[in-house]
Amino acid sequence: MRSAYSVETVRAAERALMARLPEGALMQRAAAGLSAACAELLGRVYGSRVVLLIGSGDNGGDALYAGARLARRGAGVTAVLLSPERAHAQGLAALRRAGGVSVVPEAAGDAIGRADLVVDGIVGIGGKGGLRPDAERLVDAVARTRAAVVAVDLPSGVEADSGQVRGAAVRADLTVTFGTYKPGLLVDPAREYAGVVRLVDIGLELPAEPELEALQHADVASLLPRPAAESDKYRRGVVGVAAGSG
Repeated sequence: MRSAYSVETVRAAERALMARLPEGALMQRAAAGLSAACAELLGRVYGSRVVLLIGSGDNGGDALYAGARLARRGAGVTAVLLSPERAHAQGLAALRRAGGVSVVPEAAGDAIGRADLVVDGIVGIGGKGGLRPDAERLVDAVARTRAAVVAVDLPSGVEADSGQVRGAAVRADLTVTFGTYKPGLLVDPAREYAGVVRLVDIGLELPAEPELEALQHADVASLLPRPAAESDKYRRGVVGVAAGSG
């Protein structure tokens, strides 16, 4: 069973946890899980080429710190800053200390074209209403490459609570989400953009009742009746199908 919580619930849990932790500790937890997932997907970190798509929020900070960890392991890391003046300052400084570089979107074409891995840190779980034109152009450029794509928390361009996709959105091979699943990762159409979803535990304390639950294969299998020696076909259940002609 996968349980999902709304953005409002997640934000409240994050605030409560951050009040008990040293400043920046929660972001470091997220970045550690994200970098580990990226390293696993790459297989070989040393010598790989990684591009970070960085927006102005904490989502971009997670990606920058994860990029710094990959750079320290020998990856060539380039951060594409959509709003350079609003990028997460500490995360950007950490990336540069580790040997990473940053560019503006207009100068990112070559790096994106040669990338082995692209990390989507454009918009976090609060994003609504679709992507801005400059972000859309980056998403389009990534879609034309053969790079693997990892989304931070959820793919940019999809709405966390509703699962709506309004215009262009990142199509990820892997989404690394923190603390809990978000509804948009479990329902269509956004679910189709998330790829494989990996949950990283960052220590959030969440309510007992989630906003949404999604059955997995094992959950469905446990609900099916198990035949005994005396069972006939009717004791095993009957399936009815209502279908059209198409």
